[in-house]
Order: sequence, then C-alpha cells, then structure tokens
Amino acid sequence: MDSNFSSLKKIEQKINGSRKLSNYLVGGMLTIGGVGFILASLSSYTGRDLLPLGNPSSLLFIPQGIIMGAYGVIANLLNIYLWYMVYINFGSGYNRFDKDEKVIEISRKGLFKEINVKIAFDEIKSVKLDISEGFNPRRRIGLVLKGRKKIMPLSSSGDLKPLLQVEEEGARLAKFLSVNLEGIK
Repeated sequence: MDSNFSSLKKIEQKINGSRKLSNYLVGGMLTIGGVGFILASLSSYTGRDLLPLGNPSSLLFIPQGIIMGAYGVIANLLNIYLWYMVYINFGSGYNRFDKDEKVIEISRKGLFKEINVKIAFDEIKSVKLDISEGFNPRRRIGLVLKGRKKIMPLSSSGDLKPLLQVEEEGARLAKFLSVNLEGIK
C-alpha cells in the first residue's frame, strides 16, 4: 500500500487466494500418499508388488488391504478438493476504495461464483485490527459496519504479516476513510 493515502482518490488492494506454496506442498503429499495407499491395497489384493518400497503384497487383504484402500480413497478425495481450490484460486480478489464515488467494492472468488459486495462510506463505523497470537495466530484488517457487531475482513486469510505492518496499513486505511481505528491495545 502507498504510504500517503491522503492524496489518493482510489486505492486497489490485490488479495491472494489459495495458490500458496503450502497448498502445493500439502496437495503433493496428499496425492503421493493417496496413490501409495491405493497401490498398497491393490498389491495386497493381487499378491503382486505394485510399489517399489516395502512388500505390500504380503499384507492380508482383509483387514489391512481394505483399510489402506479406504485411506487412499479418502486422501484422493481430499486432494481433488484441494487441487480444485488451487485451480480456481479460491479467496482471491481485490478491495477497491473510491473517494469520488464514496464506495468500497470487495470482490472474492467463491467456490462456484464470484462474490461482490459494495459498501458506502457512510455505512462504515471504523477500521478494526483483528489480532490474536498463540497457537493459531491471526492478524487481519476488517471493517466494522454501523448497526452490525461482526467485522468484514479485508485482508486475506492465512497471510501472517508482521504486526507493525498490519497496524500501519490499518491506520492508513482508517485515515483514508476518515474513521476511527479499533483494536490497538
């Protein structure tokens, strides 16, 4: 983001979706594991080693082979889902803030369709920093709308930016929108 929002009339922020290195790594591991379990199950059924490692043909088909086949089917269903999310780049989109039209446009790619939301500047109560540390840390910027308790997240999930950067972006956005900043303790 530009450090001097006061001179700008429009801001557009690109939001990254599910095309992340972690999803590629997990998808690759799920694919290898799922195919491996299916091949181990088929090896125990046919009595021929279909895997280069170990000796899966010596496994009893009932119960080990069937259980390994079930694990393989479940892993392959999960990896199909994950690869589809990566393919469509689920969650990607943009935030557009326009001072001339006094409107915020938020767009994200959903599972089957694109989600677009337009919010007028006068509906915004404040910009809120949603920060929690610990086992599952979260650092995101959101909008608090008048008459609603929940916040509307603006930043992408899964991005763990440095705390100082999130605070600075939130402060600049609050200044651009001429609203208060909440969440800093």
